[in-house]
Amino acid sequence: MKILMSHPTGNANVHAAALGFSNAGILGELNTAIAMFPGTILDRLSRIGLLSQLRRRRFDPALQHITKIFPWSEVGRLVASKAGIRSLTKHEAGIFCIDAVYQSIDRRVMKRLNKAHKQGIQGIYAYEDGALQSFIKAKTLGLQCLYDLPIGYWRTARKLLENEKEKWPAWKSTLTGFLDSDIKLARKDEELRLADKIFVASKFTANTLKDFPGNLAPIEIIPYGFPSVINSRNYQTLKNRRLKLLFVGSLSQRKGIANLFEAVKGFDRHIELTVVGRRVSGDCKALNNALAKHQWISALPHSEVLQLMRVHDVLVFPSLFEGFGLVISEAMATGTPVITTDRTAGPDLLQHGQNGWLIEAGSTEALRSAIEEILHNPKMIESAGRQAMDTAGKRPWHVYGAELAQAIMKQVNDLKF
Repeated sequence: MKILMSHPTGNANVHAAALGFSNAGILGELNTAIAMFPGTILDRLSRIGLLSQLRRRRFDPALQHITKIFPWSEVGRLVASKAGIRSLTKHEAGIFCIDAVYQSIDRRVMKRLNKAHKQGIQGIYAYEDGALQSFIKAKTLGLQCLYDLPIGYWRTARKLLENEKEKWPAWKSTLTGFLDSDIKLARKDEELRLADKIFVASKFTANTLKDFPGNLAPIEIIPYGFPSVINSRNYQTLKNRRLKLLFVGSLSQRKGIANLFEAVKGFDRHIELTVVGRRVSGDCKALNNALAKHQWISALPHSEVLQLMRVHDVLVFPSLFEGFGLVISEAMATGTPVITTDRTAGPDLLQHGQNGWLIEAGSTEALRSAIEEILHNPKMIESAGRQAMDTAGKRPWHVYGAELAQAIMKQVNDLKF
């Protein structure tokens, strides 16, 4: 079997999946907006300041001969974002908004499917918000529709986050998921309905699909992998210094950011909090006031985020709704233990009090208690950090890619009988 894979932006899990499919001999074609390979025009363009973000789109050279790129809408989005031209990237309306990029690639793939099918493609692997047109066309050609849901189901998100608007009214503007139009939400449902197999990366994401109003194809949980584990890590005692906490993520209450700021109140003499992430809205006074009390970095290159993790004691990721949370696995690979919630990949990766800490989502008290526990017993940091590295070393990214490829091959073989 050969499949066509489609994803507009190509993050770490997409890279690992594509390489896993290629190594298994089932990837016939990769379609994306931007794919960097050595010596290409895009590789040279990435040296320009405004386009430096392109470097994160580097794919394994083994994929170059089967990769089709459609870059211009995504390049427009990156440039407009960097230049601060918000009208061009306005949610669902801007000509270079993320929805426009996803739908553009989806339409391009749809148009390629006839030719790809004649060349032996038997299935399409696509992701949420970028699969509808491709799947509709695939059904007419008798192709398998393989769907990747990176974050939990939208109906569950609204159900779980609705209370946050009442609980934290000053942070309501950061809950941007409520801005999605009925049309966009209907597209998400139709993509799920058309799927022949659904892949998710955490138990939490799988459980959210119980709220889908209808029957769904089989769901398979395959957790993401970990980046390379650092060779060594020196842990410093807390004697004569404060506990260094780090948060990395968008500054939204979906990520539990209000709970974090509330939980650290009163710990000024004992902790130092660094926040890395962009505002999701410009009109949240509560967020602005909270950021002013701590070290805030709006954006950093990915390599520098990893460096920052290495010099902090604990990553705090109190997300209220997360399909996985790649920062969790990234921190663990650097030996930085994580406090996270039961609505992330935490339950799939962590044993509470051993290689990290699991808390109830939305509970400021539980978060505060976890921080207090570490302050009272700082030796836990090194113990949990080293166990986190052990966990990460057992599941590198190539394991995820291989397991995903095996699951797809099994799906096809099962259909033959």
